[in-house]
Amino acid sequence: MSVKVVVGAQWGDEGKGKMVDYLSQDADLIVRFQGGDNAGHTVVNDKGAFKLHLIPCGIFYDKCKVLVGTGTVVNPDELLKELNELEKCKVDTSGLFISSKAVILMPYHIMIDAASEKGKGGIGTTKRGIGPAYADKARRIALRMEDLSDSDYLKERIEIALAYINKELKINGYDEVRVSDMLDKCNFWYKQLKHRIVEPVSFIRKFLDEKKNILFEGQLGVMKDIDLGIYPFVTSSNPVAAYACVSSGVPVKCLDNIVGVMKAFSSAVGLGPFPTEMEDEEAALFRGDGSKVDDEFGARTGRSRRLGWLDLQTVKYAADVNGFTELAVCKIDKLDNVKKIKVCVAYKLDGKIIDYMPSTREQERVEPVYEELDGWMCDTTKIRKISDLPENAKKYIALIEKVTKVKVKYAGVGPARENIAVL
Repeated sequence: MSVKVVVGAQWGDEGKGKMVDYLSQDADLIVRFQGGDNAGHTVVNDKGAFKLHLIPCGIFYDKCKVLVGTGTVVNPDELLKELNELEKCKVDTSGLFISSKAVILMPYHIMIDAASEKGKGGIGTTKRGIGPAYADKARRIALRMEDLSDSDYLKERIEIALAYINKELKINGYDEVRVSDMLDKCNFWYKQLKHRIVEPVSFIRKFLDEKKNILFEGQLGVMKDIDLGIYPFVTSSNPVAAYACVSSGVPVKCLDNIVGVMKAFSSAVGLGPFPTEMEDEEAALFRGDGSKVDDEFGARTGRSRRLGWLDLQTVKYAADVNGFTELAVCKIDKLDNVKKIKVCVAYKLDGKIIDYMPSTREQERVEPVYEELDGWMCDTTKIRKISDLPENAKKYIALIEKVTKVKVKYAGVGPARENIAVL
């Protein structure tokens, strides 16, 4: 039995989808443990290229069950759309289940999110309604998937929610939402999804009791964590390993492998500090034009990502917070034609080297301390063992291990499932 957690070690977009797809071949259950459809995991396999926003990446393995977990916020319209797209590509979705305790992301959450991004208060969200849905969870007026099964109770819950929501909508210039419209929509969702809704704690417990392999899949990365990231430029949940246990009811002692996924350089979306951000000319070497599945554009928004040199202070912080047992370094191949590679190994604040992750405001003015390494200037996409990588690529990996104190077990050398070099 193995219980793994796969989490992002930077700002998100590190290649978690690829790694979860790869690691799922040995898993019996994949649980998406936080977030919503605001981000995307890109998977390239023999069935095609897919950008998944809610459905766990293990969906492509017939023997693997997948659960949209309690810690997520679920937009059923988006989930149904994603299911339809998979089924059109002949992907068997019968193994997909949804936690009965997962919060439902309602249409009015999207309206409120769009309003919040206007003016000076915006932080660059995807406007998918994620923040307002989590806010309603915290103020205890959210709907959960389990509420859909009882129309009378559901109507009561909608009336309670709209007593607050309609005031917010009115203030922001929107028409009020009618109870009957939301009830109709919820009833439609229940008809479509009721056979997939399960009690999550007992569902997962059966896999634990039977000594099955479980993999928890996170979204985004540590720097977007609402508590430990670059607040307020963060997501509305906790994309760190510990939250897999919090949101699933699995005891912490059950975790035996925490895989940190990082990119061989840095990328970020939205606003907020980004100490190693490149100038546009440098970033062009890595971004691409959007024609390739692994070009640096958001899987959800299509926005070009902000790019930077590898920031090992961020990855070290992620390792400290999550307790990584191993690292996966994705997109090594994107450095194949870079002659000189810069790596941030420390921060200076007010002229002094610091040994902690500075506050968000301090990160706006830290000075990255770089080491410069020679590139390897050759193709790595056909390499399948880390020991076979070019010497300068191995030096690059050795520097990552030295600063983070975590062994690199996987190196991504292309977008497809098979483009992985292993230790």
